[in-house]
Amino acid sequence: MPTYVVLLRAVNVGKRVLKMEHARQVLADNAFADVASHIQTGNLLVTTPLRSPEKVERAVGECLSTAAGFDIVAMARRPAELTGLVEAADGIPASFEAPMGRYVAFCAGDVGDDAAARIAAWDVDGERAHVVGRDILVELGKPFNEAKLGNAQVERLTGRPATSRNLTVVRTLAQKWGTPR
Repeated sequence: MPTYVVLLRAVNVGKRVLKMEHARQVLADNAFADVASHIQTGNLLVTTPLRSPEKVERAVGECLSTAAGFDIVAMARRPAELTGLVEAADGIPASFEAPMGRYVAFCAGDVGDDAAARIAAWDVDGERAHVVGRDILVELGKPFNEAKLGNAQVERLTGRPATSRNLTVVRTLAQKWGTPR
């Protein structure tokens, strides 16, 4: 059965609380196997007979939304995709002399050509973005709280739900759950 890394959007933020222990149990009770989590920000590993990331996203989102009592959007990636994403991000030279952070916005579905052009054209001082497959690498040369290119802006530019993670967390997920390409 295929394995997927699933990233949940906007859980454990404000009143949108979903303990990962509960999420693991809900998924295990709904035909997902080998369920694991990493920290409390909605990073999960699942094995399932479902064969496409889109089907996994729908199934995980539906069963966790029902259990949590609020809408949960899930983004699924195959472990090799995560490894490839980190390799690609590491191959992109830093845009700033003193970088403040690199983040990955995982998008639901493909980033279309028009959205990719809007992302590439983003021109705010201290902020750069690069489309990497279905995801976006955001580089900041200023503190995160001062940036305009946060998750909400990525969603506006792409027209798709997204969830962001610090590249350090993504690298840890790839090391823990990724597979060689």
